[in-house]
Amino acid sequence: MSLESVRAFFSAKAPDIEIIEMETSTATVTQAAEAHGVVPGRIAKTLSLRVGDRNFLVVTRGDTRLDNRKVKAAFGGKATMLDAEQVQSLTGHPVGGVCPFGLATSLQIYCDISLKAFDEVVPAAGSIHTAVRIGPERMAALVGAEWVDVCQDPAA
Repeated sequence: MSLESVRAFFSAKAPDIEIIEMETSTATVTQAAEAHGVVPGRIAKTLSLRVGDRNFLVVTRGDTRLDNRKVKAAFGGKATMLDAEQVQSLTGHPVGGVCPFGLATSLQIYCDISLKAFDEVVPAAGSIHTAVRIGPERMAALVGAEWVDVCQDPAA
């Protein structure tokens, strides 16, 4: 179902984007970077967060972490990660395959500005064996994301 919702999303909004299906798991940043032959920073990881009673997604580069101070300033409170069951229920995607495409629930999506360091990033595509290659600006535009600065410096 999850991969199918992503297929439907791209069929309707960006039919030129091909979903890449791998034999091996790409559930972690390290696995995905190795499988796709890219540096970990190019893996666009999608984090499922909650602040207060508001759930949302933040897409970041794979080699950085959230900066709690920046997150609090941007979203108005301390963010907590959703558990696997909540993630699956809200996004329709399993942990390791979460992406901002073909969501089961309408969620606000944010992209961290750190993604702009790359001309192309590799987010998952609804399963732990699928991904797409896409420019970060195009990804943000396709999903209606807002740009934020909520991550630590990847060099830190």
